[in-house]
Amino acid sequence: MNDHLADPPAPAAPSALRPVRWEARCAVAGLALAGAAWLVRAVWEIRLATAGQPASGPPDQGDGRHRPPTSLEDGYHIVNALSEGAVVLCALLFLSWLWRVRDNARALSGEQARHSWIWMYLGWVLPLANLWIPRGLVVDIHRRGAPGRPLPSSVNWWWGLWLIGLFSGVGLMSADDTDELIARAYTDGWMLLAADAAIVGAAVAAVLVVRAVTAAQWERMAGTVPE
Repeated sequence: MNDHLADPPAPAAPSALRPVRWEARCAVAGLALAGAAWLVRAVWEIRLATAGQPASGPPDQGDGRHRPPTSLEDGYHIVNALSEGAVVLCALLFLSWLWRVRDNARALSGEQARHSWIWMYLGWVLPLANLWIPRGLVVDIHRRGAPGRPLPSSVNWWWGLWLIGLFSGVGLMSADDTDELIARAYTDGWMLLAADAAIVGAAVAAVLVVRAVTAAQWERMAGTVPE
């Protein structure tokens, strides 16, 4: 009776499982830092909009000419650079956590991940693929690492807000330089603030994702490998 069928893959030995809480804490810290930095950027944009554009016009005067920036505009250059640096650091910490929970999910299920390792990087930057691959990575990790557990609703909130902040035209994928963003703050500040709100919301939701996925996986690992 179906003796010729192969046995289902067996979960890996406990030694194949790796502690994940430290990576989760670092990812949460990185997300909190990025969210806080983007919040400061939004506050600075409100200050620019409140102050109003100088009579001399926007910083970029056209034809390669730039007027001297105001102190508020100088501050925005610094805030914008720091917020972009915080996002890079956050990405590195989040990917480190994602790799760890991916390895544990594979060990717990005894099955290969749905997406090959290269998509851990390409999935975020390849056009079209970056619309669903990163979410698919998290969903697959959760289902393999904690089978039977419902997908946390924070995953969908995170991904929806992330896409809005990424592709809003003034968000993370915006091609505008800092002077162009300053000009937008003077004329269309609400667009910048909407993108900022989406990015900050995505960071908050991502914190909940990291905590939920880590907790579900750790409950299954408990008693199998010491943390």
